[in-house]
Amino acid sequence: MASINEMTSSSNLIQEEQEYKIMGMSIPVFLTFSMIVAVATVMGVLPKGLVGAVPFMMVLGAILNEVGNRTPIIKDFFGGGPIVIIFGSAALFTYQIIPTAVTDIVVTFTKAGGFLNFYIAALITGSILGMDRKLLMKASLRYLPAILGGIVVALGLVGIVGGLIGYGVKEAILYIGVPIMGGGMGAGAVPLSEMFGEVMKVDVSKMLSIMIPALAMGNAMAIVAAGILNRIGKKNQKLTGNGELMRIKDEDFKATDEKKSGVTLEGMALGMLMATSFYVLGKILGAFLPIHSYALMIISVAAVKALGILPRKYEEGAFYFFRFVMVAWTPALLVGIGAAYTDLAAVISAFTLQYIILVAVVIFGAVVGSGFVGYFMGFYPIESAITAGLCMANMGGTGDVAVLSAAKRMELMPFAQISSRLGGAFIIILATALLKLFM
Repeated sequence: MASINEMTSSSNLIQEEQEYKIMGMSIPVFLTFSMIVAVATVMGVLPKGLVGAVPFMMVLGAILNEVGNRTPIIKDFFGGGPIVIIFGSAALFTYQIIPTAVTDIVVTFTKAGGFLNFYIAALITGSILGMDRKLLMKASLRYLPAILGGIVVALGLVGIVGGLIGYGVKEAILYIGVPIMGGGMGAGAVPLSEMFGEVMKVDVSKMLSIMIPALAMGNAMAIVAAGILNRIGKKNQKLTGNGELMRIKDEDFKATDEKKSGVTLEGMALGMLMATSFYVLGKILGAFLPIHSYALMIISVAAVKALGILPRKYEEGAFYFFRFVMVAWTPALLVGIGAAYTDLAAVISAFTLQYIILVAVVIFGAVVGSGFVGYFMGFYPIESAITAGLCMANMGGTGDVAVLSAAKRMELMPFAQISSRLGGAFIIILATALLKLFM
């Protein structure tokens, strides 16, 4: 017969499982840690560097993330938590609601402390090495042209319209078209803004403040467009496979049943070493080649994956480390972006009629280009437009879920992920060429 203590313990565990949670913690536990951070902030004793910045950014990011993910309209069309974290934290820091000393800690950790680069390195390395190799190698031969079709038409149209309405061809392509098609925030707009700032000798915060509104608005329009495409498919069955991408069955579009051995502490450590080492390799190669280090890093990781150089356990380590960083530190990173890189005045001034028109043109171009090219590659045009087009134009992983949900085609998630990962990586490489062309 179970003791009273055992029964009480069991009851507490059941209650803990059923409670509302933030960051996996019950409200009382989360509030306890939040109060510790809040008291240190008010007293002015929050430690400098990683040990102070991380808890503050994680707590603030978690709170703003909950607000964004539970606010109507924002959660459904504008990306939810990530957008609220960026703009909410930017407002808190800009209007000095957060003490200046804490602002300095967060900004220094994000910029000089290398937190931003560390996060990007983990995302790029783990997302590519974690992909199914067979699907990556074989499906890319037919799927990537559809992605490229969407990119070319989207960037071409926005450049033409930007020139016609007085925004500027170069500005429309670089500041609106490229960021929207860049595969999200962490592995898209953030490295792009750093690249643009470095090459164009412009403050990175100015670049990011122009790009972030494009991402939010583009994400909203992509979700709406997905719903429209679903309705078009219902009226014209010849254009859709009702969730199937291929008009002709092809073994190249089936992932192998690769069983993962599971996360281990050793694997996570290997993943961190590989992510940071590939980032350093990009810097080394950048000293010899006139290409940005991010692009060189992506090329290096993709080559290693395609050639099958690394044993499977190393690839899994990189993938699990990427997942850990993405789940645990994305809200914290977005707080850093809000504090260090978001100029609210520039964001507000970006919302003009010209800007809205150009964002809509990018979404339209992504749909038309990927749908048209996809049809000639053997795909149903609506499924191709959704996965190769709209899943390039949304805000990465969360955007993929929203777009496919609106289109009622969640079974297409593997191809949405290829668009977000490889397509986004390609945009960074393309941006390097475009910068050389326009500068």
